[in-house]
Amino acid sequence: MIDSNCKGRIQSLDDRKNIVICGDKDKTIEFSVDHWVELSRQSIRDRGKFAVALSGGSTPKAIYQKLCTSPIKEKIQWKNVLLFFGDERSVAPTSAESNYHMAMEAGFKNVPLLKQNIFRMQAEKNIKKMAKDYEGLIKEEIDGIFDLVMLGMGDDGHTASLFPNTQALKEESALVIENEVPQKKTWRMTLTLPCINHARNIAFYVIGESKKEMVKKVLLPLPGSDTYPSQLIGTKETKALWILDDQAALLLKTSSK
Repeated sequence: MIDSNCKGRIQSLDDRKNIVICGDKDKTIEFSVDHWVELSRQSIRDRGKFAVALSGGSTPKAIYQKLCTSPIKEKIQWKNVLLFFGDERSVAPTSAESNYHMAMEAGFKNVPLLKQNIFRMQAEKNIKKMAKDYEGLIKEEIDGIFDLVMLGMGDDGHTASLFPNTQALKEESALVIENEVPQKKTWRMTLTLPCINHARNIAFYVIGESKKEMVKKVLLPLPGSDTYPSQLIGTKETKALWILDDQAALLLKTSSK
């Protein structure tokens, strides 16, 4: 399945992170898609289902589009796939800003997913109650453990809706929480660090030269430097896999010479 040359380049960065640099954008998307399909097959074989928390963003959108298009979509046992979300904005599901809306429009509405296996975060109202309800749903459906949590990284080092200096970063037990994001003047619903770090697989997808500075800060931090939310992802038991294209990894390459 996965390009052997790219898979062979997965390296251990530290005791909580692995890294793979796949080449250009297209090769990185291709690797990400094959990795997703491989994990789905493994999870369905081992546990009868594949529970994935989707991410927002342009790179995940490109992944979804390929997953939901031939010949890839025929390789997936859709009736055994459970779609959850890693975070959501406080907007209606019809909004162009909704992660749910983006994922459905990217192609998930056109594949044979079971309707009852699509679990949208309802963050547009009563967000505190809805966060608790979503946590209950995760516990009921998958015992609180995702097979894969998909993540991106913002230019400020945030991931999911875990933004720098926000209250959700302090959460130690809840799986889902409402998080005030003053930087965006809004509230968002998000999976927490305990929830993400308890997953069986965690993957970051980071593409483009605009990400290179933050990639270096997060993956090669200087002593005494700021701690970014993305740095808090991954454990010794489940290392986060950072999937990067050449452009996002430019400064890592320079640093390693």
